[in-house]
Amino acid sequence: MGNIVAIVGRPNVGKSTLFNRLTQTRQAIVHESSGVTRDRHYGKCIWNGIEFSLIDTGGYIQNSEDIFEEEIRKQVILAIEECDSILFVVDVENGVTDLDDAVAHMMRQSGKPVKLVANKVDNNERLFDINEFYTLGLGDPFPVSSINGSGTGDLLDSLTSTFIDKEDIEEPEIPRFAIVGRPNVGKSSLINSLLGEDRNIVTPISGTTRDSIHTRYNKFGLDFYLVDTAGVRKKSKVHENIEFYSVMRSVRAIEYADVCLLLIDAVEGVKSQDISIFGIAQRNHKGIVILVNKWDLVEKDTKSSAKFLEELQHRIAPFTDVPVIFTSALTKQRVLKALETAVQVYQDRSKKIQTSKLNDFLQEAVESNPPPSVKGKFIRIKYATQLPNPTPIFAFYCNRPQYIKDPYKRYLENKIREKFDFTGVPIRLFFRKK
Repeated sequence: MGNIVAIVGRPNVGKSTLFNRLTQTRQAIVHESSGVTRDRHYGKCIWNGIEFSLIDTGGYIQNSEDIFEEEIRKQVILAIEECDSILFVVDVENGVTDLDDAVAHMMRQSGKPVKLVANKVDNNERLFDINEFYTLGLGDPFPVSSINGSGTGDLLDSLTSTFIDKEDIEEPEIPRFAIVGRPNVGKSSLINSLLGEDRNIVTPISGTTRDSIHTRYNKFGLDFYLVDTAGVRKKSKVHENIEFYSVMRSVRAIEYADVCLLLIDAVEGVKSQDISIFGIAQRNHKGIVILVNKWDLVEKDTKSSAKFLEELQHRIAPFTDVPVIFTSALTKQRVLKALETAVQVYQDRSKKIQTSKLNDFLQEAVESNPPPSVKGKFIRIKYATQLPNPTPIFAFYCNRPQYIKDPYKRYLENKIREKFDFTGVPIRLFFRKK
């Protein structure tokens, strides 16, 4: 197991900038306004061959009436409990504040190794200002600048020297499931109900989750990463710069996931934005499972689910071979079935079809419905093979590939789906000259 390091401090001292600097990513959202980071945010850092996990947290605030700030405080406490070491970030521009004293008191009570990081030491003149942080009683402060990276080397040297040697276990190649959807459809609630703990912040306010949060799930014989994303809204609805970054991050989460669990609000019905997210996942060739959430709030009769399913398939056509599950994150109705379905879709997505079996199928499909001739010229498909790719791609070799039209391509795709069971998996067909 690797070591886990938490970055904590009051709001707007540069925790997320330091996180991005140490992980060499732009993973955490950075903005000059305070309170941007709301959830624990995980990343990997490698220094001199030593790899460890880094947790970015929201700014710690005491006795706040703001619903977000109260939840952030809880998340910071959880991060401190999870970690092996702590980077306590303070701001040399503002000096020691009452809130810094309060956080320092928490650090001393935690009993964990703490490195005091005096951030924003962007020039030599500010080096003299770090001496006042000795009053916090946490040892020598490390002068750093998260913006330009100065001082981070000494900090990492000192940090890694305190690590306890643990067994070097490689992170297994396990699937990543991204939970996507419009804001406030119940994505974070679904993860919390699965894990049995308040892992992500949940409020009735739309847009609570701003970052993509990775959580490992290992229960009931299932093992994978769950990624909770910020809700994807239409660009016209995105007013804050912060939310703009969040939308980008959700799209990026779809790109890096293996399977997307698309949540749709059963009360509001299928919206154009749901179809748009479905399209993003499909264009990125991800496995897709549609979860109709809040099904417990819908007044139902014997045909409710059939009607909803009919409307949904009409909206997502022509790619309708997608599993649809009616769930409730609140009552945990069918949530385990949703996960089992996602695992099945992942297995189907990585399925490899033997060339001999594929060509036996191809012969039958072409004999029953040969490709239509164009301008009196006949098209002969000679053989097919699956390309070595993480997603299902099939290459068909024929004499006149330019004459094969989309309807016939869809016919072959549907036949492949029917024969080899690629439910919920976008597949691609290429036609090459032979």
